[in-house]
Amino acid sequence: MRCIGLITIGSAAMILGCSSVGYYAQSIHGQWDILVRSEPITDVIRQPDTTETLKRKLTQVLEIRRFASDVLSLPDNGSYTRYADLGRRYAVWNVFAAPEFSLTAVTWCFPIVGCVVYRGYFKLQDARRFAERLEAQDKDVFIGGVPAYSTLGWFTDPMLNTVMHYSDEDLAGLVFHELAHQLIHVKDDSVFNESFATTVELEGVRRWIQAGGDASRINAYRERKGRDRKVVALILKYKERLSQLYASDTDKAWMRTQKRALTDELREQFRALVAPWEGYDRFAQWFSGPINNAKLVAVVAYHDLVPAFEALLSRHRRDLAKFFTEAKQLASMSKDARNARLKAEL
Repeated sequence: MRCIGLITIGSAAMILGCSSVGYYAQSIHGQWDILVRSEPITDVIRQPDTTETLKRKLTQVLEIRRFASDVLSLPDNGSYTRYADLGRRYAVWNVFAAPEFSLTAVTWCFPIVGCVVYRGYFKLQDARRFAERLEAQDKDVFIGGVPAYSTLGWFTDPMLNTVMHYSDEDLAGLVFHELAHQLIHVKDDSVFNESFATTVELEGVRRWIQAGGDASRINAYRERKGRDRKVVALILKYKERLSQLYASDTDKAWMRTQKRALTDELREQFRALVAPWEGYDRFAQWFSGPINNAKLVAVVAYHDLVPAFEALLSRHRRDLAKFFTEAKQLASMSKDARNARLKAEL
């Protein structure tokens, strides 16, 4: 899973302050390190030691960045016009947590950015230490590596080495997703924010491929995303079954056994689903490790409202200007009213 475009609490805490001095310090250091490492993409392309592969990728990034503003009307600023090599696989590691018998995520709250369902760390060992503290409180915990994130326009977000292995389509999706966060962000509603950005990502990539005129790429992208949707739908189906189990409020030992049985069944259903899809390895890492409530919460944050946003976009005949206007209206509502309005689209 990408965050697969994320708004990390690390960067937010750097701007806004944090209840933990240690967390505040790692946030400042981590964000500052990214900023000082970054340089204009045009300079990197001209450097003689830049590989031809990296030059091609960065040239593509600049074209994607122009498309984002010129065609999709996403924020036109310096984000993704710079490049930084962090010398590591992920930009940050996000920690998700939930109670053993609940799919209500643990949240962490900060001014302006509001309450979010994950807490970001720039070093894996720091994320692991925090996860251990949560596990000691009998929480289900999941640590997800995040290749890139948005600072909501507070900084000029650079393109990172952590995503240079992406396909051109996924690079485009990353840029569109993160710029969507800069366009609309609602305090205390991670699911709204991520589902909106995911919808913009999918529509943006579809248009970007169409602009290139390569029908085969359009079909391949649609097929891959269709398969992704089927996997996500399967995960959300079992999320609902687990929610029903927890609502029964029966004996904890019995619920623990049933929980294990359901997550084992989910894994088997995934294997059966993807077996005919030759070469499909997306979500393979997600399913390779233990499945718990925190891991399910991470999926819900990015996809739960996507079908509703897709329906809203279709109702506006895929007119992004009208879609953005209504999304901003939704953002001004209370969370309950916003969710009721979105679910009425289905």
